[in-house]
Amino acid sequence: QVQLVESGGGLVQAGGSLRLSCAASGRTFSGGAMGWFRQAPGKDREFVAGISWSGASTRYADSVKGRFTISRDNAKNTVYLQMNSLKPEDTAVYYCNAGSYFSDSYYPHNYWGQGTQVTVSS
Repeated sequence: QVQLVESGGGLVQAGGSLRLSCAASGRTFSGGAMGWFRQAPGKDREFVAGISWSGASTRYADSVKGRFTISRDNAKNTVYLQMNSLKPEDTAVYYCNAGSYFSDSYYPHNYWGQGTQVTVSS
């Protein structure tokens, strides 16, 4: 069983920054890949970023590449999403996920946090 708790969302102006955090518990955090997804109103949930268990490999959606950075601190059982140069189209509920990472791709498992709202005003 895995428990994931996101924090750090909020309201920010376009061009601003936010850092999301996801605290994990319930399994050996350092043994698993982690990812971030988001869901905007009326849209499907989409992949944002993924990171391997060691942190050495990362993958990003094209829409956030160069603006968002995923990282992890295994000593704190926490994964982060640094979001810079935010755009109104980044507005969504952001979800943390525990999954797998291989063949340079992230594969979500059915472990999700409750989500944190990010709103970017124009």
